[in-house]
Amino acid sequence: MAVLGALSVTLEIPDLEPGVKFYTDAGLLSDVDGSVARLRCEGHKRSSVVLLGGAPRKRLHHISLRADDLPGIAMRAGNSGGKVGSGPRRFDDEGLWIEDPHGMLIHLSDCEPDPEPEAGPPFEINAPGRLIRKRRSAILPSASYPPAKPLRLGHVLVFSPDVPRSVSFMTEVLGMGLADRAQDVIAFCCARKNSDHHVVAFAKSTGVGFHHASFLVGDPDEVGRGGRALVAKTGRGDWGFGRHTIGSNFFHYIQDPWGSWFEYYSDMDYIDDYAHWLPQNYAMADSLANWGPPVPHDFVHNYEMDTKLETASA
Repeated sequence: MAVLGALSVTLEIPDLEPGVKFYTDAGLLSDVDGSVARLRCEGHKRSSVVLLGGAPRKRLHHISLRADDLPGIAMRAGNSGGKVGSGPRRFDDEGLWIEDPHGMLIHLSDCEPDPEPEAGPPFEINAPGRLIRKRRSAILPSASYPPAKPLRLGHVLVFSPDVPRSVSFMTEVLGMGLADRAQDVIAFCCARKNSDHHVVAFAKSTGVGFHHASFLVGDPDEVGRGGRALVAKTGRGDWGFGRHTIGSNFFHYIQDPWGSWFEYYSDMDYIDDYAHWLPQNYAMADSLANWGPPVPHDFVHNYEMDTKLETASA
C-alpha cells in the first residue's frame, strides 16, 4: 500500500515564542525543549507540528507520513527523480528519509496510527421534509462551549513548482492516489484505503514551501467558533467560514505568524477504497471554495520564495 496517513509537519522558524503561542491558542498542547517545540493534539503521544527555532526565516523542513512498504518506496524513489538519505541534524535515521524531485524532504514511518477520535453527538440539521431534531434547541449559549479542540492532523498542503510532477512522485513512488485536481494549479492526494479525501495536497508556486496544516474538529459549528476565536486572539488574517468543493469540507483558515495558514475542518469526503473513486479535474472557479468570503489576496502566496529572492538580491 505505502502511505497510510499524515503524521506531522516540521518548520524552521526564527523565534519559538510566537509559534508556540499561535498553535496553543489554536488548541494544541506544547512541549518545548531548548530550541525545539513539539505540538500535539490532546490524547496523542506524537507531535502534529514541530517547530525548530533559531532559523533566519520560516521554512518548511519536512513533512512526516505514516507508511508501510518502506523498502519498496526506497527502491522506487531513485528511479523517479527522488533521493534516499539519512536523518537530518536533530533527527535520527528511524524510518525512511527521501527527497522528492523538487527537494522537499519527506519522512516516512511504519508505525501504528494514533487512536481514532471518539464519536461525538451527531450534527443534526432540520430540513424541509426531514425534521430530525425536535423539542430541543440545536445551539447552546456561546459561553457553554469549550475552546476548539483539534482531534487530529488531517492533511498538509505544500507548494510545488510542478504540481503534476509532484503528484506523479506521490502516486508512483509513495503509492498514493490522485483524489482530485484543478488543472495543473492544485492537486489532492489520498491514501488508497480508509483515507480522508486528501492527506497531502500541492499548490503551484515558484518553489517548495508550506501552505497549511489542517486539523479535524467535531462539527461545522466548532469550525466556525474555533476560527473566530483564533482570529480574535491572533489579530491576523483569516479566510472562512466556508465550504470547499474539492473534498466537501467546511473550513476556516487563520494566518500564522509567518504568513502561512492553519485550518480547522469538518465533514471531509472519505475514500474507503480508491479503486471505487473517480478523480475529477475541476475548473479554477471551484479550486478553492464552493462558497465563502472573498479569498485573501495572499492566500496562495509562498512567502518562503520571497525569502530566497531577498537572499539572492542581497
